Amino acid sequence: MELTSRLRLTNWLVSQGLKGLPENDLLRGFCERCRAAGMPLSRAIVFIDTLHPIFEGRGFRWNDGESNEADIFEYGSTSTGEASQTWRRSAFYHMLEHGHDEMMIDLTDSAALDFSMVGELAEKGHKHFAAFVHRFGEAGTIGEMDCFYSYYTTRHSGGFDVNHMAALRDLVPVLGLAIKSAAQVEIARTLGRVYLGRETAEQVLRGRMQRGVTEKIKAVLWYSDVRGSTAISERIGPDEIIPFLNDYAQASIDAIHDAGGEVLKLIGDGVLAMFTSENMANAKRAALRAEHKFRGNMDTLNARRASEDRPTTTAYVGLHVGEVFYGNIGSEDRLDFTVVGPAVNEVSRIASMCASVDRELLTSTAFRTGLDAAGRNYLVSTGRFVLRGIGHAQDLYTLDPAVAADEVVGGKYERYLAS
Repeated sequence: MELTSRLRLTNWLVSQGLKGLPENDLLRGFCERCRAAGMPLSRAIVFIDTLHPIFEGRGFRWNDGESNEADIFEYGSTSTGEASQTWRRSAFYHMLEHGHDEMMIDLTDSAALDFSMVGELAEKGHKHFAAFVHRFGEAGTIGEMDCFYSYYTTRHSGGFDVNHMAALRDLVPVLGLAIKSAAQVEIARTLGRVYLGRETAEQVLRGRMQRGVTEKIKAVLWYSDVRGSTAISERIGPDEIIPFLNDYAQASIDAIHDAGGEVLKLIGDGVLAMFTSENMANAKRAALRAEHKFRGNMDTLNARRASEDRPTTTAYVGLHVGEVFYGNIGSEDRLDFTVVGPAVNEVSRIASMCASVDRELLTSTAFRTGLDAAGRNYLVSTGRFVLRGIGHAQDLYTLDPAVAADEVVGGKYERYLAS
């Protein structure tokens, strides 16, 4: 591979890395350009650890022909189980343990080697294997993302020659830098979605970080609270408390997201969320759809937990609608992107009234008002109340008991939510 070709490929990687080309496209473009310049690549895999609540890292594949393998793969923890055994038998683990930055393997002699990947590669006709580990410095490490791993194979009978290896040594670090840059952007998005919420994260990543910058919006507000969580937490072992809270948080968050809502904050075992739309009737129906889905999620969850002889419960949900300030609130060095205003306090008070009236769902008068006639008919008054800290009395509404007791009414309600 000539120097001019290497420089062109380096420039391409830098320019595409700056533009934000996705990792799989970077790898494909890299391999195709290498082949066009005379390097007989047949397969390449790159992967990098990341920060994510579910998986440990992401990887990307390229093959010189059609394959049923996915271009992108995610992997879980390599510290336990079968994944740990596979990792410990890999060439990369061997390289890390012995301090090597690269390793070349003649795949025609793979039977003599006990590495987890080489036998399969040899069976598919690959002749030579070159692996690289590029370590990040302390300042460039984020969590477990401390290395860029990659390997390349060729079907050429002579394997990679001296010129090919020299080119890979020059070019792979540039590929690694471009992929690391893309991975860091994905980490920022993941952290934003996980800790701020999906829409809120997008707002922050678009640059809305200035303290005190908010907008006044009208939104349907949701506040849910796990029923009897304090008493249950006192009865179960310490190692069961977090799984218990996580299970019920997952049930509510999944339901909110499925209905198009935005989870704003987790407050102990409580969830604050909002639903927005140009048509507030649609936002209200989305909130009711989420509440209905939440009940279904909890039924499934409780059946599973009961079969495992673990404690079960349900939850209270309050729904309200009002104007709130949405944006950055806090100090110069610690901001929270959330909603504030009297309506936020009111929805939490409504949810807290559920226990007093023995209902799992309560909505405000403002929530019921503005629903279409069919929707209003499904909500019945539980009485008139003055909420703590709220200066006016109002009727609170709950779902008509006939929805749960009568199959026909329940079916109509589900069709209403789906429409």
